[in-house]
Order: sequence, then structure tokens, then C-alpha cells
Amino acid sequence: MDQNKYLIVTAGGTGTRMGASVPKQFLELGGKPILRLTLEKFLEAVPDVHVITVLPESHIASWRQYCQKVNFVCPQRLVKGGFTRFHSVKNALEFVPDNAVVAVQDGVRPLISVDKIRELFAAAQSSPAVIPVLPVTDTLKVLAKGPDGRLSSTGESIDRSRIWGAQTPQIFHSTQLKAAYAQGYDTLFTDDASVAEKYGIPLTFIEGERYNIKITTPEDLALAQAILNLGPCR
Repeated sequence: MDQNKYLIVTAGGTGTRMGASVPKQFLELGGKPILRLTLEKFLEAVPDVHVITVLPESHIASWRQYCQKVNFVCPQRLVKGGFTRFHSVKNALEFVPDNAVVAVQDGVRPLISVDKIRELFAAAQSSPAVIPVLPVTDTLKVLAKGPDGRLSSTGESIDRSRIWGAQTPQIFHSTQLKAAYAQGYDTLFTDDASVAEKYGIPLTFIEGERYNIKITTPEDLALAQAILNLGPCR
């Protein structure tokens, strides 16, 4: 029997690297806010998903007004973001019941395909933690920064074939993820998989999608627009 499905969309950041007047999740891509595109993709893939959107406290009212103004029909609980991503997800998990399946998605990853979302949710029916990953294609260098700010080689080597980059959505059995988030905060918690792994939850990895980029800089936004111009990601 399918479990209830929940979606936590993390959009609580201020987006300082974008250098825009509003946080990056509210910038337009293809005529719509990036956050809306992300939500629409999940609503198409999993129409019965329960949505929890994490936002900066100062933008909760304006996002609610936007949804009403343009008649964007997305039943969602709006939750105040925390000091870090870890704390934002922890805030949202208070509204997720036990014995559900919960996806955590970056609000600024709007280009994941509907098919990939469905594949990840299907895998999560039998795996407690499902993480999309991609192989790293760049040559990796281990460098040290000196007092003058210059970079120099440490002489260390990294086998690129062993390195994979994690994407979102990362999907979990909610009872276990909530227990993992009861741990104290660690600066090494850079995504939900790192929180789950430290708690001892076994991770299942599925190959992600090259177009599923996280939009954090003006260059990312231009790239996303180019990808969007190619046609819908299915």
C-alpha cells in the first residue's frame, strides 16, 4: 500500500550570491518565479503530495499574496526558515507525520523531470533513503590557500571515478528522517543525506539528471533559461 507523500521545499535562503533585489527563489524563469516552477513540477508528478514550503519569514506574506493574485492553486503549509538549511528542514518536519514518505527539494531546482521525481518516489517505497547523484566529470585538485590568498597544491590526488555529486529531491521514510533530525547540529550536515547517514540510515543512490541544476548565481539563471528554451523536461 502506498504511503502518504509529503514534499518539503527549502526556499528559506536570502540568495546573496545572486546579487538580486529579491531572494533567488522569487526571480522569474520563463515568466514565472523559480519556486513556482519547482512546485508545479512536483504537483504534476505526484498530484496527491502534501506540500510544505519553507520561506524567509519576511517573504511569507508576499508569497501568499502572489499565489492568490495569479490563482496559483497549490495547497501548501508555509513555514519559517531557520538559521541554516538543517534548521529549516527540522522546522518543516514538525508538520510531517510518521509512517509517510517525505521528499526534500531545493526550491531553486526547477528543471528536474517529472519522470525522475516519480522514479525516486517509487524507489522510496522500499528504501528508507533515496538520493539522486551524478558522477563528477571535472578533474579535482586539493589546494591550500596561503596567508596572501594564493592557492597552492597540497600534492594530494583524488580518484575522480569515486566521486559523485548529490542532488535533490532526497526522499526518506519520515519516521527515520525525523529521528535523524533530532540529532544536534553539525557543520558537516550539508544535505539531508548527511544527516541521515550519521544517524545510521542506509542510503540508496540513483543516478540523477544533468539538467537538474541548483540555481544560485546569475550564470546558473542564464543556463537554466537556455535549458528551459530547449523544451519541457519530462
